[in-house]
Parts: sequence; C-alpha cells; structure tokens
Amino acid sequence: MALQRFDIKIKEVYVSMQFIKENHSLILKHQGEMLRIDPWGKNALRIRATMFPEFTDKAWALTEEVEKNIGEVRIYEEECYMGDANYATREVATVTNGKIKVHINHVGILSFFKIQDGEEKLILREYFRAYGGTISKESRCTKVINREWKGIIGGCDYSLNLKFESNEGEKIFGMGQYQQPYMDLKGSILELAQRNSQVSVPFYISSLGYGMLWNNPAVGQVMFGRNYTEWIARSTKDMDYWITADDTPKAILSNYVDATGHSSQFPEDLMGLWQCKLRYRTPEEVLEVAHKYKDMGIKLDQIVIDFFHWPYQGDWKFDKEYWPDPKAMIDELHEMGIKVIVSVWPSVDRRSENFGPMLEKGLLIKTERGAAQTYDFQGDCVEIDAFNPETRKYVWEICKKNYYDLGVDAFWLDNSEPDYGVYDFEHYRYYDAPALQVSNIYPQMYSKAYYDEMSKLSDRPVVNLLRSAWAGSQKYGNVVWSGDVPSSFEAFYDQVQCGLNMGMAGIAWWTTDIGGFMTDDVNDPDFRQLLIRWYQFAVYSAVLRMHGDRGPFNIPALDDRNFGGGYLHTGQSTEIWSYGEDNFKIMKDYLELRYSMKDYIKSLFDEAAENGSPLLRTMFYEFPEDKKCWELQDQYMFGAKYLVAPIFQLNQFQREVYLPAGQWKLTSDGTVYEGGQTVTVDAPIEYMPVFEKIA
Repeated sequence: MALQRFDIKIKEVYVSMQFIKENHSLILKHQGEMLRIDPWGKNALRIRATMFPEFTDKAWALTEEVEKNIGEVRIYEEECYMGDANYATREVATVTNGKIKVHINHVGILSFFKIQDGEEKLILREYFRAYGGTISKESRCTKVINREWKGIIGGCDYSLNLKFESNEGEKIFGMGQYQQPYMDLKGSILELAQRNSQVSVPFYISSLGYGMLWNNPAVGQVMFGRNYTEWIARSTKDMDYWITADDTPKAILSNYVDATGHSSQFPEDLMGLWQCKLRYRTPEEVLEVAHKYKDMGIKLDQIVIDFFHWPYQGDWKFDKEYWPDPKAMIDELHEMGIKVIVSVWPSVDRRSENFGPMLEKGLLIKTERGAAQTYDFQGDCVEIDAFNPETRKYVWEICKKNYYDLGVDAFWLDNSEPDYGVYDFEHYRYYDAPALQVSNIYPQMYSKAYYDEMSKLSDRPVVNLLRSAWAGSQKYGNVVWSGDVPSSFEAFYDQVQCGLNMGMAGIAWWTTDIGGFMTDDVNDPDFRQLLIRWYQFAVYSAVLRMHGDRGPFNIPALDDRNFGGGYLHTGQSTEIWSYGEDNFKIMKDYLELRYSMKDYIKSLFDEAAENGSPLLRTMFYEFPEDKKCWELQDQYMFGAKYLVAPIFQLNQFQREVYLPAGQWKLTSDGTVYEGGQTVTVDAPIEYMPVFEKIA
C-alpha cells in the first residue's frame, strides 16, 4: 500500500477502497496494489497481494486440491474513525470460511478472527501506524504501514515488508529447524534461508488457535517481536500467505497437510536400525559390517554408502577402482535383508565428465558476476539447477543407470540446501528466477528429481534421506535429518526442540545423527555417555540412524591419490559394538525395544500419513488444555502413548518430569503415578525415563 493520507477528497468525492466480489473470493484494489482473499480448504484463507497487474499464480506449497467454493463474502458500510475525532461511513468487507473470518477496514487493514462457540476472537491483525488509518481513536503519525513494497533498483521486482500486531502472551511453534535452545519462537528472529543444519519451513502454530504458512520461497527474515511481527521477502512478485483457525493444534496441522500434501505410508522394513558412517570406502568394508550384524543376530534394515565413492563430484557413479562390482555387493546385502542407500550431491566438479555437457545445456546454477563457482569443498564446483526440468531429467537418468538399475533402494540427497561456498543469494540465479526469490524451495525441487521418477517405477513408497526441506516437503518421500551438528549435550538439547518444531511444521519424518556428527575421540568416556543418551532418545524418534565423523583420524588412506580428498579420509567405526561392551549391551537392548514397538511405530507413521501428526510431539499437542504443557520443551510425547524425558547433561542420573492429568506407568519398574504433578525419577545410564499413559 502506498504511504499516503487516506481521507483525500477530490471535488468533495471521497476516494474509497475498490472491493470486488468474485464468487466466494474478495478482491481489493487500492493505489496500485491488488489484494485477493480466497477461501482455501477447511477453516482457512489464502491471502495474496501484488503491485503487478496480475498474480504469478504460483502454487508454491499449496499444491493440493482443496475446496474453494465455500465461505461468505460481505461488502458493506460501517462507521470508521478517520482521525481528528472525525467519523465517516465507509465501505468495508469480510470473508468468512468456517472457523476463520477476516475483516478488511476502510484503509485495507486485515484483522483475523477465530469463530468458536458463536463468538469471534481476534487472533491476528496487520500493524498500521499512519494518520487516518487507526483502528481506535488514537491518531498515529509515524507513517508505518502494513504492507510495504519497495521497488528493487535496476529490476522490475519488489522487496516486501509485512507487519502484524504482536499478541501479548502468544506462543509460536514450528517454522522448521533452527539451531537454538528455544522451542517457543516468540521473540526470535529467524532467517528465511536454507543452510547446513538450518531448515526453513515457514509454517507455525500459535497458542491462540491458528496456524499460518508464509507461502513464499524468497530469502528473507521473520521477526516474532514483542512489539510487532515482521515478515520480509528480499525479492518477490507476490505476497502470499495462508492462515487457518481450529480448536486444537492437531486440527490445525491436519488442515495444513490437507492443503500442502500428506506423507506416504512409511515402509515397515525401514523402521529399525540404519547404519551409516563417514565413510565406507570399499564393498569389503560395507560387507564386513553387514555380516557382523547378521552373525550377531542383530537386524539391520538399511546401510548407507556415503560421499566420495565417486571419482569426482557430479559423476554420480561408483569409482570402478574401489567399487569394481557394486551390483554384486548390493545383491549380497539384499540377500541378508538389508536395503542400500547411496549418497549423491548436487555439486558438479569441473573435472567431472558431466560438467561440460551440463554447462553447455544450461543445467547448472548461474552466477550474476564473474566465473561460475557455487561450491568449493574438495573441488571447483557448480551445483545443478534443480528448478530446470531438463536438469532433473538429466541427473535422474544418470543416477538410474549407475545406481537404481544396480539395485540401490534409495538416495541420500546430501548438501541439498544447496550448501553454497558463500551464502550470497543475490549472486545466484536459477531457471525460474533469481535465487533471492525462490531459493528456499530448492531442496524440494532437488528431491523431486528422484521422487517423481522413483514413484513411477515402483509401488513401494519412496524414502530418501534429505538434509533440507521446505513447506510441503513431507509429500516427496523425504526423511529430513538435522545436518552436521556438534557432538555435545548442548547440541543434543537443541536437536530435540528442532525435531519438535519440525513436526509442528508438518515434517513428521525427521531424525538426527546419533551422538552428533563431529567428535574428535570415540574413546572419550564423556562422548560415550552422550552417545548413549542420544541413542536412547533416537529409539523414540521416527528414524534410528547411526552416523558420524568420528576421530581420532588415524586410519591409513587407501592410497595417496587425492580426487578431491575422497580417498584420504575415513572416520572411526560407528557400529553399535564400537564403544565398549557395556555400551553395546545398552544399545542392543534399546534396539530390541525399538523392534518390540514396531506395531506401535507403524501406527504413528500411519497417523502421520492420515493427518500430519508427527511422531515426536510437543506436550501441548496431546494436552492442549494443560497450560503447563505449553511451557515444556525438555520432554515430549512419542505418539499419544509414551512420554519421553531425555537426559541432557553429563553425569545426570535423575530428573524431574511433569505428568499431565491421567495415570502414568514408569516403564523401568512399573510404578504408576497420578498425573497433574511433577515427579523426580532415577535415570541411570542404562535407562532414559519413559512413561506409558495407561488411563
């Protein structure tokens, strides 16, 4: 909206808003801006605005067929405060869809209401501090407006700054994965950008009973401030967000996945242990591990072949010298009932056999200035332009020939942010648009290169491992893990809130590197204690995966070649027998516990597919009426049945746990506790406190 007085008179004729009713939608035109409000699924509205003559009509995350011919539009007159103690009758409008209603006043300020039990409760209102546009009698002259468009010099697009009033006492959850100790995001400033271990999934659930999706993949920022909430898109053509109101967090999340997509059914044969390390260098190393698991009678569901099994980044094939017959290895693993997943990166080294053809065909990311380089880890690389459908086709055809046709079951889509050498988003350009406008949806486009084709070739649900995601990524078969995080109790604590907020953002298939990714000494007893506590938590999460880059790094290289550093490095073992007999027994017992819960875990994955419910659930997700549950972030629900209380400190062998109303059985000794109280329980290294809800 342009920054002007709103009580302008021309020949004594007041210039008012131009409201247009179009079926069940409302269009508002004012001072060059077009605003459109559409009913969009159950109890939800989609809000768009642009300074262009038409909208781009990009669906972004809102890809699903939902009912839109619903709701009620009213355009009517009401008495409005015009400043200087003056009132006038002006045209205003409302759009109602089930439990949500938006009111647009005479200067275009949007106010959202939740309708419950016949009453309307204000849940969100645009922030506006300009003369003649106040909601109340108080006059404001600071000239701060709700939707601020600024033309980008030298271009035809705009930056966008959208502000909302900050609700006192509101709590905010979701938004993806940010490496910080705060689960309640009120007061946080979040970069809307993808980085290694940072995942921007811009949907949140409010304690006031609504959820909001920022349906815009532009690089930017959101500030959930105490004084106001501010969304910034650094370059965009449209404002686009979606808002829903409902009675419980579970209902809100269900509305969200109905509009953005449901996950598929998770295969039962992947609900156990995944084995991975940085890195297995030969088939012999892989098979030795697989056979040892088998000989010990320990079921292994999947084994992962990590990076630099290729000659150069972008070759997307096994190095024949070190992997002369990968099909024989894969067949042998399949005979043992073990699935195989292979790491692929989106980076293409200039030395790769695919660099020249892809550069010539325009299939790589472009840079705005200078020679193209987007990634510099162990090579001079340019990453693939996943927005280009020809790129996705080219990469898949190579991966199908060199991996899938050999029997590889799944792909580990690492570095999928993409992991830029320098995060200067204004320097990169994709097939669709400048990176500033669309970069946050890159990991989703990258995963589609595999998901779309694999879905055509098999009825088996696609399950690929991915290091990043965006809104709606749950429908593309992605298990998202939390990236390369440190091996520390502080990082472990952060990962739990990361997983809980990812669940609130619709990403139910989420996991971590057990023990963290990076540690210098696997023999350090403090690290081993951390590993056990992390492993105990991982048993009560969606995917149980051993991984890490473990020191000391004194394992001899296979030879002195340096094809990008790939053959010079492998870390210490990560298998569950690698940390001493006492720790092996604990992990083996917990793995048996995991397999004993298989039917229950399957029911949780089924529920995730049905209504979006995460496996890791915030306490308030199951107990929304309990105010204390909205304050807790160091315990969680694993589904509706188990309350899990991880141990987050070294040498901590006791902790407090809050039990909501009901009866709870401590699984270690069978003691039954009445809910509605905080209890103190023992937590020896062999046991993490878990309570089963029995009534």
